[in-house]
Amino acid sequence: MRVTLDTNVNVSALEFGGIGARLLGMASTGKIRLDVSTAILDELIGVLRDDFNWQGYRLHFAKSELARLGNLVAPTVTLAVTTDPDDNRILECAVASGSEFIVTKDKHLLRLVEYAGIRIETPGQFLEIAKER
Repeated sequence: MRVTLDTNVNVSALEFGGIGARLLGMASTGKIRLDVSTAILDELIGVLRDDFNWQGYRLHFAKSELARLGNLVAPTVTLAVTTDPDDNRILECAVASGSEFIVTKDKHLLRLVEYAGIRIETPGQFLEIAKER
């Protein structure tokens, strides 16, 4: 299964563990393909630095690990589907990588339900789907 995680899921995984960490674990064991872009990694690093006071070495390690775990893509199409540019970067990554799912807690993305054939699910919903496959 090909998956793009929203920044809020990545932050939750790295800062709090829980379902987000389980998803990263699935990526590390090859159960899912984690699709990421430089824009997603940059937003993640900014949030961890500015909102959670992560220091440089932790930021560098987190970015390196996600880039290593993930399928790093460089979207070539700029989307303006939502009013939030960060949400649009998630959609761009998912489209460019051929993700089957976007996993997010973001209400604006969840309201879309799907975009370009990509299902948009909460972390809990995605885990249920993954169990069935």
